[in-house]
Amino acid sequence: MKETRVITPDETLSDQQLTKLTSFLFEHLEEYGDEPAAIEKAILYANSKETPGGYLIEVLEDGELLSAAVINKTGMGDYIPENILVYLATHKDKRGQGLGGSLMSQMVQMVKGDIALHVEPQNPAKRLYEKFGFSNKYLEMRLIKK
Repeated sequence: MKETRVITPDETLSDQQLTKLTSFLFEHLEEYGDEPAAIEKAILYANSKETPGGYLIEVLEDGELLSAAVINKTGMGDYIPENILVYLATHKDKRGQGLGGSLMSQMVQMVKGDIALHVEPQNPAKRLYEKFGFSNKYLEMRLIKK
């Protein structure tokens, strides 16, 4: 039976939970993810009482992690969206079963305020985000200092 678990800053992650979630996201985001240290940093931000915090959402079946999302609150709702969907991944062997859509639906209903996300144009998840009403309002530009 599938179970959705929402972790907020009110519940501190154990080291084991942190490692499990970081490893899952690193493996199943594949080429669209970041290095484990960056993933862990986003998870810790969402789970912190010292930052605006956020949400960690896990979909499990018999203890196996099937899908997960990391949403960080920005603390800047007056001028950019209140939340940013940093990571959303579904187990690579479970894709195409509606898990990502179900997780997105729960996330959109639960999160208060607007939600932003970054997605590469060729990422297949882009279709899922558009289905939920996400649109490309701006062109993102970055200055990367070395």
